[in-house]
Amino acid sequence: MKPMKNDLPIWSLLSGIALLSGCGSSSPKTDKDQQARKPNVIYIFSDDLGIGDLSCYGATQVRTPNIDRLAGQGAQFTNAYATSATSTPSRFGLLTGMYPWRQENTGIAPGNSELIIDTTCVTLADMFKDAGYSTGVVGKWHLGLGPRGGTDFNRKITPNAQNIGFDYEFVIPATVDRVPCVYVENGHVVNLDPNDPITVNYEQKVGNWPTGEENPELVKLKPSQGHNNTIVNGIPRIGWMTGGKSALWVDEDIADVITCKAKRYITDHKDQSFFLYMGTQDIHVPRIPHPRFAGKSGLGTRGDVILQLDWTIGEIMHTLDSLKLTDNTILIFTSDNGPVIDDGYQDEALEKLNNHTPMGIYRGGKYSAYEAGTRVPFIIRWPAGIKPCKQQSLFSQIDVYASLAKLLNQPLRPGAAPDSQEQLNTLLGKDERGREYVIQQNLNNTLALIKGSWKYIEPSDAPQIEYWTKMELGNEPRAQLYDLSVDPSETNNVAKEHPHVVEQFSVLLQQIKMKK
Repeated sequence: MKPMKNDLPIWSLLSGIALLSGCGSSSPKTDKDQQARKPNVIYIFSDDLGIGDLSCYGATQVRTPNIDRLAGQGAQFTNAYATSATSTPSRFGLLTGMYPWRQENTGIAPGNSELIIDTTCVTLADMFKDAGYSTGVVGKWHLGLGPRGGTDFNRKITPNAQNIGFDYEFVIPATVDRVPCVYVENGHVVNLDPNDPITVNYEQKVGNWPTGEENPELVKLKPSQGHNNTIVNGIPRIGWMTGGKSALWVDEDIADVITCKAKRYITDHKDQSFFLYMGTQDIHVPRIPHPRFAGKSGLGTRGDVILQLDWTIGEIMHTLDSLKLTDNTILIFTSDNGPVIDDGYQDEALEKLNNHTPMGIYRGGKYSAYEAGTRVPFIIRWPAGIKPCKQQSLFSQIDVYASLAKLLNQPLRPGAAPDSQEQLNTLLGKDERGREYVIQQNLNNTLALIKGSWKYIEPSDAPQIEYWTKMELGNEPRAQLYDLSVDPSETNNVAKEHPHVVEQFSVLLQQIKMKK
């Protein structure tokens, strides 16, 4: 990708815009100081959130007032896509600007996976550092830590997020249903007692800690499928661990801990331009809300953690307001993939839906090549640079990298972000054309291509149903073609009626795959 032209940075054109007022706190910067600075950027990845899970996207059985306010103050996208229908590859695509299916080891990473982003890769965080930013990551990571061969959690873990562009790291290594159930801060397990070392294994049991399979009487949340290995905090997990008792998290407190760390990072860096990449654990299983939210949604624990997620976003917004950083901060909120109802625990998520539709009108969900797998909520607010609007243009998270580089007038290093396209005007809600096409990826690496009103799903011999969740994956031995303009729910495969379109899309997809 060619370096960007030396255009006048957008923020320099906005010096006449008055800043939003806010409660004074910790000697906030003056309006003049803020206008002279490059905009801060906060990117928040929620986990397994559906496009039908938010009231600003039409949900009626649950209310998300903070996220609604964010949407009302920015650009709310209706045709924005994650690159993948699962967590690890979706996050990989965002941070590298490269389609995850181009690299072999971007499946769902275990908790002891090595760092799957090569340290020579120029990441989104590296781009921000090149532009003079401080960079931090807080929350769910799920991109591996440590060297090939497995992570040793008992000494400084390297490589880690600090080796791929982040100055500060406070992360959950994988997912909250996978061991080890600990936080890692700048390469060190938080509160680890060296006399109680951690052992993690995903092949066989280690140590003598109880498991869900052997000791079902000890669990407070029963598995529906899998999730029957080591019990931590009364919850059986994927994988086995022993040791590190003083470092174990308490599930009910995870949202508070992550939010507190994010707020602290913002406060500590209020006097300089910063990039914060934040991953929430909500609304991924196990869904264990803090007592403040338990039982409040009327939709069971899945609904309760949606309320908890909304609170998290409200806390970040309030922090920006109190520091008078709101106007000059780009705040992006989205999800890593689509929703799933039963994802391995008996939490009554299905039984207590109460007519709530996490997938909206769309087919599939997490893991799937159908629309609900990757069509996700995407909201961007920047009072100094974005007018509130509903953005219907086609957009992919793969383009966040190049688009923000353009905004910052930051040339990309050679070879960086090879699949990311500059779509800045679309990102800012100023362009109705959007991307020419979008690529989707399901659990089995089956790819789909959306262009215009057509959606093509390539033939695949992979399983048609994900056994764990009973989710339709979109895998069929024959090609699939849908006209989303009249069939957004993908109910009518018209491939036989339009063979020329199938051929055209098949050729285009192969060309994209072959791109170096």
